[in-house]
Amino acid sequence: MRYRGPAADALLQAPLDLFTAVFHRPSGITHLLAEPAPQILAALGGGEMDLDALLAALAVEHELVGATREALVERLGELTAAGLVEAR
Repeated sequence: MRYRGPAADALLQAPLDLFTAVFHRPSGITHLLAEPAPQILAALGGGEMDLDALLAALAVEHELVGATREALVERLGELTAAGLVEAR
């Protein structure tokens, strides 16, 4: 399965202590995200990746504790349900 994130200009982000507020311009919805969701969106950067490539990109860019395939699939499922990521 491949995952596609929104274009960078589709999101407006603001850090709020432990959360990041993400305004998704196409839907008009603001989401409050905890780590590693903002990092996943940044890694996708409007592009498309499979699970292994995304996990590798996150490992290089961020020190995510306990970053496993299962945990990443769960987070991607949440972001997909929220309309922030497309699964193909």
